[in-house]
Amino acid sequence: MRKEICSKDITAVGPYSLGVDAGGLVLFSGQIPVDSKTGKLVEGDVKAQTEQVFKNIFNLLESAGLTADDVQKVNVFLTDMNDFQAMNEVYRDKFNKPYPARSTLGVAALPLGSKVEIEIIAKK
Repeated sequence: MRKEICSKDITAVGPYSLGVDAGGLVLFSGQIPVDSKTGKLVEGDVKAQTEQVFKNIFNLLESAGLTADDVQKVNVFLTDMNDFQAMNEVYRDKFNKPYPARSTLGVAALPLGSKVEIEIIAKK
């Protein structure tokens, strides 16, 4: 049975859960760089947006009683693959070795005009 993961600081903008505890695995929906205080997309380059995305992700992990060390898989979506290196500079400092498995995909567009979206899977 699935158990929904919620956060007082982040709300879903559609008919989906921010995260679902599926027993041993916790699956999180993709996060874009929305500032929870303003409800608006963080302006700036992909580094600034990636920092905000990780604030949102770590907030959700904490809500689930998890940490970055529990993350097993990360999927990164970029609207411009030329931003890969800049995103990676921020990403590198968010996890300890051994790093989670990761895929990075170039996409045509993301919600609200975001440059980056990141989704994770964690293990309890």
